[in-house]
Amino acid sequence: MRRVSRITVAGVATAALALTASACGSSSTSSSSSSSDSKNLGLALAYDVGGKGDQSFNDAATAGLEKADKEFGYKSTAVEPQDGESDADKVQRLENLAKQGYNPVIGVGYAYAPAVKEAAAKYPKTTFGIVDDEQVKADNVADLVFHEEQASYLAGVAAAKATKSNVVGFVGGVDVPLIHKFEAGFKQGVEDTKKGVTVKSQYLTETAAEGGFSSPDKGESAAEGQIDDGADVVYAAAGLSGQGVIKAANANKIWAIGVDSDQYKQDALKAYKASILTSAMKNVEGAVFDLAQSVHDGKPQTGVVRGSLSNGGVSVSNSNPEFADNTEIQDAIKKAEAGIKDGSITVKTS
Repeated sequence: MRRVSRITVAGVATAALALTASACGSSSTSSSSSSSDSKNLGLALAYDVGGKGDQSFNDAATAGLEKADKEFGYKSTAVEPQDGESDADKVQRLENLAKQGYNPVIGVGYAYAPAVKEAAAKYPKTTFGIVDDEQVKADNVADLVFHEEQASYLAGVAAAKATKSNVVGFVGGVDVPLIHKFEAGFKQGVEDTKKGVTVKSQYLTETAAEGGFSSPDKGESAAEGQIDDGADVVYAAAGLSGQGVIKAANANKIWAIGVDSDQYKQDALKAYKASILTSAMKNVEGAVFDLAQSVHDGKPQTGVVRGSLSNGGVSVSNSNPEFADNTEIQDAIKKAEAGIKDGSITVKTS
């Protein structure tokens, strides 16, 4: 999720993303670039709204880039978005990165789908990745996606066990299918765990351009409204806007549940960390690094590469001792996780 601040991230989920994907195509970049294990400049990230400092998935992608640089001696790059930019602007950004010799080139966010499709067709020897979209089908594209609903289900289990008022809240950044997955999983986790708990849901905006992923003030206001209505646990899937949700939770001495990264560990949120019960994480860091490694090894990932509970691609964090040491919550989480892994629990996506 997304932008505005340039606050740095301190901690990101580091669980290995053990995923399999078929290999195809060359590991070399297009035009005059040489093979990835010789003159490849490294990987390139094209951020979506939110950019670096979103304390969420853009920062997780950045951590994957930094890991690849350290591991392979790369000098990778990351490019910020511009306000009000078009798909054509995104296409030009991706094509420029490929032309310069970066490989892989990764669009961080579903908004890059049209641009990745167009740029990948023009640079067939460059591997492209896109985070949070699986619509682009090409031999040189890896769709880096996740079972967000599974981690959100576990967040719902935790919320149901933690609530005393029997009212919990969900704040979504933008009203789009991706964020519906977070809401659906959370609601189901709550309902399956404790009957009679009310889940109040609110989306901040209809489109990302309206600031749903980049406006802490909007998140704070939404959370305050839910708290006024009795919520004592609020889960935000709203990128940088989630900072406002966590701030409101802390001010009202209730629980917040973070998203994407382990938000309990982040310096930017340390003033509020005592109020962060857990975070529903997806290992964007691992997905970015694994794609870079596959190109480096000459066997680029391609097709849908999906993170789940079973392969460590999604999880909930245990950093807060009040969460980690709560036997009742931990037992419920473990039971739910086992059910999802063995198929006895099927988590809804909408």
